[in-house]
Amino acid sequence: MVLMGVSGCGKTTVGNALAAAIGLPYLDGDILHSDAAVAKMAKGIPLTDEDRWPWLRRVGAALAEQPRILGCSALKRAYRDLLRQEAGEILFIHLTGAPGVIAERMRRRSGHFMPEVLLQSQLADLQPPGPDEMAAPVDIDQPVEGIVRDIQLAMARAEASR
Repeated sequence: MVLMGVSGCGKTTVGNALAAAIGLPYLDGDILHSDAAVAKMAKGIPLTDEDRWPWLRRVGAALAEQPRILGCSALKRAYRDLLRQEAGEILFIHLTGAPGVIAERMRRRSGHFMPEVLLQSQLADLQPPGPDEMAAPVDIDQPVEGIVRDIQLAMARAEASR
């Protein structure tokens, strides 16, 4: 399963809570970025597709390695297609929220390399999953417990539709 969405949508917070609730390990895909990519983003420079492909291959390999919950922006359809190519069937949970809510969350967090200035470029790049993708949107404007509950419902629906 991939928790996807723009930076600041809560992938790490929700991923850790979901992992505790369902007993799967959580991996933050950000740790798989190269040092050069992290430095670029820290300077407020958006990554290009060329920057992202090697990272996405590492993310796909991590998904293929073992069942897990993985946080990854997966902003574009082509990125999700590559992840599916690398790891097979994946449920994408798209954590969605108002840009203002996400920007405020980014302002409040500390110790993360991704500056708020890059939120607009991520929103511009975002291609929400289509109806032909195994994906579910989940609204983040609620307590973490509610988000986890909504994800568990989406998981049950995905399992029932197999």
